[in-house]
Amino acid sequence: MKKFDYSLNYEELDLRKHPQLYTVGRGEQGVLMVEPYKSEILPYWRFKTPEIAKESSKKIYELFLTYKKNNDFVGMDMARKFLQMGYTRARRYTNHKGGRKYSKQDGTVLPYQNDPVKAESAAIFKAQWEIAKQDEYYIQMKKQHREKYESETPD
Repeated sequence: MKKFDYSLNYEELDLRKHPQLYTVGRGEQGVLMVEPYKSEILPYWRFKTPEIAKESSKKIYELFLTYKKNNDFVGMDMARKFLQMGYTRARRYTNHKGGRKYSKQDGTVLPYQNDPVKAESAAIFKAQWEIAKQDEYYIQMKKQHREKYESETPD
């Protein structure tokens, strides 16, 4: 699998116009970099309460479906990454007040908590993320994108 390319100038690069430059990478890599998708999806990404998480994950999944309708794999993958990030960040806030795992002062692990509100928000995002990542068309498009643009050629 090709590694996510952090050397590209994502602020000026429109990956809708240049999908061949997009690399799926691992997990959420590039989620806050890849344009125009970051600007399209980020305003809807919220998880403070379960109600907000439901609205947010629903809107992001609607964007996923719009990208799907437009055969826009990069958009689908970015929406999937935002859903995944909704889950992982809400889990971080579930486990650590303020979302910080480590102390700024000395790097020690901060006290663990179990915030049931953030846990519910995380579960909402996880459910929507699972639906997106198991979408048959998404899986097919991901495979095609990797075969076409991400196959490593030996030096």
